[in-house]
Amino acid sequence: MSWSAEARVAELGLQVPDYADPPYGERYAAMSAFRRSGRILTLGSMTPEDRWGARVHPGRVGVDVTLEQGYAAARYAAVNVLGLIRYAVGSLDEVTGFVRTLTFVAVGGGFTDINKVTNGAADLWVEVFGDAAGRSTSAGIGVTSLSGGNVFEITASVQTRLSADA
Repeated sequence: MSWSAEARVAELGLQVPDYADPPYGERYAAMSAFRRSGRILTLGSMTPEDRWGARVHPGRVGVDVTLEQGYAAARYAAVNVLGLIRYAVGSLDEVTGFVRTLTFVAVGGGFTDINKVTNGAADLWVEVFGDAAGRSTSAGIGVTSLSGGNVFEITASVQTRLSADA
């Protein structure tokens, strides 16, 4: 029996947003939701916001957001990434592996546990896609602010079963 990311999402009870209706990116003017090149799908950045722009735990970790809230916000953004993957390729089962993630965490001066926040996303990938496909190369960067006052932002590249040209 093969692993099914779609089945895991259902088992975990995750509420993955539908970015097809309305199409993702309309709020952001010239931003592209994703690009495909061969089997690599590169996703536009996602934040911990719902479809209407309500932010989850806005602010900066170590100032007005706790480490635990930052972790939860990273996990929320990761669920949004799942929605963007579905929008791009139709099913989470098309993903064969995470290639790279780049994360940004808004932090107050002196906060250095960036990885403990970004693990909110990293842990979700492993829960949904399994250990082999869910682990990626990653970089987590602490910044003083993010767009819209968000505490977390992530972009990812994933490998898919089929090439965009197939």
